[in-house]
Amino acid sequence: MGMNPASLMKMMAMKSKFEKNHPKFIAFLQAVFSRPLEEGTIIELTVKRPGEDAITTNISVTKDDIEMFNEMKTLG
Repeated sequence: MGMNPASLMKMMAMKSKFEKNHPKFIAFLQAVFSRPLEEGTIIELTVKRPGEDAITTNISVTKDDIEMFNEMKTLG
């Protein structure tokens, strides 16, 4: 079942706006995914809300993770 063309257009516009608002983040993602992730790569994520301490987590990429990422790429 395909996506409604109007919804697709709205999502594309939102994606363009996000890219315009956050060019450094987009450049970061392009650099990270310019080559395949390797098993053992560490992905770390930190969230810092205003007035709160940062919380951080990380994962060590596994073979299963790589398979999932590759499958997600085929979905769009």
